[in-house]
Amino acid sequence: MEITSNCVVALTWTLKDTLGEELDVLDEPVEFLVGGKDLLPAIEAALQGYGAGASLQLQIEPEQAFGDFNDRLLFLEPRALFPTDLQTGLTMEGSALPAGCNPDTPKDALYTITDIYPDHVVLDGNHPLAGIAIRVSMKVESVREATDEEIERGSCGTGFFKLQIGAHDDVPSDHTLH
Repeated sequence: MEITSNCVVALTWTLKDTLGEELDVLDEPVEFLVGGKDLLPAIEAALQGYGAGASLQLQIEPEQAFGDFNDRLLFLEPRALFPTDLQTGLTMEGSALPAGCNPDTPKDALYTITDIYPDHVVLDGNHPLAGIAIRVSMKVESVREATDEEIERGSCGTGFFKLQIGAHDDVPSDHTLH
C-alpha cells in the first residue's frame, strides 16, 4: 500500500541536529496518521507515495518544524511565586503559571523552566527544538488504512514531539519527544 492522506504509517527513526547530535530515536515502530495532526507537514510530504520498507533521509529547516527561536518568549519571574521543589526541565502551561507572573506571558503557550536562580526563574515558551534544523533518517515499517475513528480524531494518539506537561510524583517531568 502506498502512503497517502488518511492512512497510518508505522515509523522508526533517528533525529539529529545539523551537528550530528542525536535528538530522538524510535527503535520500535510507532504509528502516525498521515493527513492528521501527528506529523510535521514536511515529513508527511516526504512520505507520500512510499510504502513499507522505504527508507528516507531529509533535513527539516526550523521554519518547517518548530520555528525560529523567539527571545520574546523568555520570561524572568520571581522565584518566590513557585514551589520550593521546582526543577529545571519542568514544563507548565501558560494558563497554570502562578498568580503574579508577568501578565504578558501568553496563556496558550507551554513553558519550560530552563534556569532557577535564588531570586528568579527563567521560563522559556519556545519549543525545545525552535531554531534547530533537524535531520531525519526514517524507515517505513508498515502502512495501513486509517480507521474512521482515527480520521475523525485526526490522530493515532501519538503526536510528533509532544511534551509532558506538569510535574506530579507519579508522572516523570522529562521531555517526551514522541
